[in-house]
Amino acid sequence: MRFGLVGYGFGGRYFHAPLLRAAPECDLVAVVTSAPERRALVEREVPGAATVSSLGELAGLGVEAVAISTPADTHSALTEEALGLGMAVVCDKPFALDAAAARASVELAARLGLVLSPYQNRREDSDFRTVRALVDDGVLGTVTRLESRFERYAPQDGPGRSGGGTLLDFGSHLVDQALFLLGPVRAVYAEWRERGSGLDDDVFLALTHESGARSHLWGSWSQSAPGPRWRVTGTAGTYVVAAGDSQEEQLVSGAETWGVEPEENHGTVYADGTARSHPTERGRWDTFYPRFAAAVRGEGEPPVHPADAIATAIVLDAARTSATTGAIVEVKPR
Repeated sequence: MRFGLVGYGFGGRYFHAPLLRAAPECDLVAVVTSAPERRALVEREVPGAATVSSLGELAGLGVEAVAISTPADTHSALTEEALGLGMAVVCDKPFALDAAAARASVELAARLGLVLSPYQNRREDSDFRTVRALVDDGVLGTVTRLESRFERYAPQDGPGRSGGGTLLDFGSHLVDQALFLLGPVRAVYAEWRERGSGLDDDVFLALTHESGARSHLWGSWSQSAPGPRWRVTGTAGTYVVAAGDSQEEQLVSGAETWGVEPEENHGTVYADGTARSHPTERGRWDTFYPRFAAAVRGEGEPPVHPADAIATAIVLDAARTSATTGAIVEVKPR
């Protein structure tokens, strides 16, 4: 499948280009970027790929699908432009700035009969795959509380304006994972701190799922003592893992294989008064683009359903309202 990549910043360079190039089902034929230094990077790092200035030029090269990895406030416009040119679309997070914009893009793709998928690669994180397996296998019993964190200490670096703030940036993944694991949400409470840049950080979300389970989610760029990546408690046990997925670091370092976590980073299952080490599943970001290409060919479902982007955006909208007003916000069924 002839693919185009829109943007060659950090996300395009490390989260999309290597995975597209590693997928036998995909041919990365061109990158949209106008900055001379980034064009030089493409020439050096993606041999054989052209650099162009617009989506129209991509369409002229016979591109069938695009991956959009640009600043957050451009996602909806670029998604809809690409769809209008007849190309299937993968859009990085945040998929849209709010639920209304997300719904408009999803409805346009449906009208045009084109495949659209939010890039929720974190569903294939090693740690989340492990949590899913433990839940699916009944090891923890019925989940009653989920705690999940993306906490880093890089106060000078983030949150970046291009990501739209920590709620939209880290929150997009945190909320998607919680919804995917525990289902729809009926109430949201949130807190945040505004930094001098005017962007939100140190975000906390408390979600009450329709099942009665609760998710507590944290996102921060200025946490000098990060908590465990996951603590998931059910009626039969609790799983705790401190270290998060390493695929980002592996891709940035140029490793040829990724997704395998060292034994010292494995988590622990606590049950019946005992504690035992539990191996971490292999991370599989490399499955996203093959599955997306198959969906475009009519051979399966997309790796992430576009309606899931709307569901996540609805929760993020409610969190924004809650953090602003201090109120618990009820979420209406979709």
